[in-house]
Amino acid sequence: MAMAAFFLSVTRLRPDQVYGLLPFFFMGVICNGLAAAIQYSLSDTVAIQGLLPFTINAGLFANQNHFSALLFVSIPFVVYYGLFRGHLLSGSLGLITLLLLLLAAGSRAGILIGLAITIISVVFLSARSRLGGYGIPAVFIGLSLYTIGAWTKIDAEVVDPAFGRAEFARTTIAGIEENWATGVGFGSFPKVYQIYEKGEMIFKPYVNHAHNDYLELALEGGAPVVFLVAAYSILLFAFSVTARRDPLQKMAFLSVSFLLVHSLVDYPLRTAALAMTFAYMNGIIFHKGFPERLSQRGESTEVLDDNLLVPVRPSALAR
Repeated sequence: MAMAAFFLSVTRLRPDQVYGLLPFFFMGVICNGLAAAIQYSLSDTVAIQGLLPFTINAGLFANQNHFSALLFVSIPFVVYYGLFRGHLLSGSLGLITLLLLLLAAGSRAGILIGLAITIISVVFLSARSRLGGYGIPAVFIGLSLYTIGAWTKIDAEVVDPAFGRAEFARTTIAGIEENWATGVGFGSFPKVYQIYEKGEMIFKPYVNHAHNDYLELALEGGAPVVFLVAAYSILLFAFSVTARRDPLQKMAFLSVSFLLVHSLVDYPLRTAALAMTFAYMNGIIFHKGFPERLSQRGESTEVLDDNLLVPVRPSALAR
């Protein structure tokens, strides 16, 4: 309910007010990045206990995968700030820092998604950027080096052992087949999963999530939740085929899309920080003020060097 209220509040703001929330998002990413950098400078296995109600394993997150999700959803906005807004140096430094933190966190999904979302963001914005001709080669050289590090990191670990996500999915699907109409109730997954798991897959650690949010939602909520997820997917698809959109909306669409992709192998939106970020980005996507502003101003926006993402009113442009 809190996330839904925040989403509706964002859609009621003026476009310039929506832009004004971006620095707060960036500060959250920076604070988590600094916390992670301190942790990784001490040891690659350091954990902070007693500061928050949970053990901090990466940034201010208990889960390295969810910390990685926060990093890669911010990449499109950093690329937008660097290429489209003309701050190539600071944008490049921010992008490099995010990619290095993704490698340090060690999340396989985060590393691969970070690489993919960076390439797509750069390709999309390069055509609209005056700095694209100079910045694109440098970015792709850096991404080539990042790919080498990513491949080394992924190749060093087993992608999916016998007791892994494929087994979680098989067991969850078995539960869905018997409870598809109404589901088993939200929050009951850990107990219900134990009913359907094989005897040889019972160990001291237990499965708390399906590590596929769509399967877990289908098991807990049944057909009604599947219908709601499908309806939301259709709305997102309708957005993707709409021609006239603000670049910031398109960057938010990329971030949301990759969060949804990550949900195929994890449960990032069950973390409150990412759920709030998800609500904010959906507020940008479905905000009606951005297309109206583009129509009124002919997509003309002034680049301000010392103010982050602040659009100029038509009266100011006239002067």
